[in-house]
Amino acid sequence: MTMNEPLPIDRVLPEDEPAILTLNNEHAAELSWLEPERLSFLIGEAFYTRRIGALEAFIMTFDQDAQYDSPNFLWFRERYRRFVYVDRVVVAAQARGRGHARRLYEDLFDQVSRAGHTIVTCEVNAEPPNPASDAFHAALGFAEVGGAVIHGGKKAVRYYARQITG
Repeated sequence: MTMNEPLPIDRVLPEDEPAILTLNNEHAAELSWLEPERLSFLIGEAFYTRRIGALEAFIMTFDQDAQYDSPNFLWFRERYRRFVYVDRVVVAAQARGRGHARRLYEDLFDQVSRAGHTIVTCEVNAEPPNPASDAFHAALGFAEVGGAVIHGGKKAVRYYARQITG
């Protein structure tokens, strides 16, 4: 692999879980804190989980059939018959600006299309605000479809959806 070649996007394996847990919990304020057992459970329920490099970035998503109690996931499940929900995308601080999040989303869109899904959903914090994430998702074609105040009023989120065409 040359310096200019992008790192491969690989399936998440059980041996990746400790590194994923560390990276996730470094960003618990934006995501949510996970214990090792919970991470293993979620990976088992996930529609699509991938990583870039040893662990420069990862993505975890769920479809409508997942056993998942996230208030954000449940909001979409109440409104969409079939969908894929992006639960978390994390890029390590030292790997930012390399296009990893965009590559993970583009790979996800291909997988979603092959699986016959037509909608990808996600949420972005409105309070505390995350304007960079709002702009990133808008550039990928996501549109705002709702919002909520969750965790006893500690957090407000915007809900986004993107249509996928085959």
